[in-house]
Amino acid sequence: MRVGEQSTDPIDQILGEVPVPAPLTPEDVRLAVRAVVVHAAEEWPAGPKCRNDGAAYPCRLHRWGRRVLKTHGLNERQIDALVRHGNPFVHVPFPFVLTGRAPARPSAPVTPSPRGQAGRVVAPGVRPAIRPGGTGRPVAPPATTPRWPRAS
Repeated sequence: MRVGEQSTDPIDQILGEVPVPAPLTPEDVRLAVRAVVVHAAEEWPAGPKCRNDGAAYPCRLHRWGRRVLKTHGLNERQIDALVRHGNPFVHVPFPFVLTGRAPARPSAPVTPSPRGQAGRVVAPGVRPAIRPGGTGRPVAPPATTPRWPRAS
């Protein structure tokens, strides 16, 4: 079944399509990205199925996500690239503009270093972090992966 075709799944016929919200919010766009990535196609001998719920591809949430992203301004090629990327938490700018280049931002100020080294660029409105009593040694970042108990 293609993306634009009507589903023959009995659940889809009973529940119908998920409506697209009239004023799109950034949360709607985030959820739509997650929907198209998580509910992507997986090949089975009987044909493509949704890899999340096993329904005929495209499932209701995948179709909803595509409609929301199209309403937001993405084209089919860009949506397919999101699906291929495979990260459901990819950031799609809001509002989305097709011009290609973002408007120029004011340049960030360069703050002088307390030790006389070359300054570094700091984002506007952010204070540079200066650690008192620094020894000059690099500090290891905190562990970012959760430590789960091992299965016995």
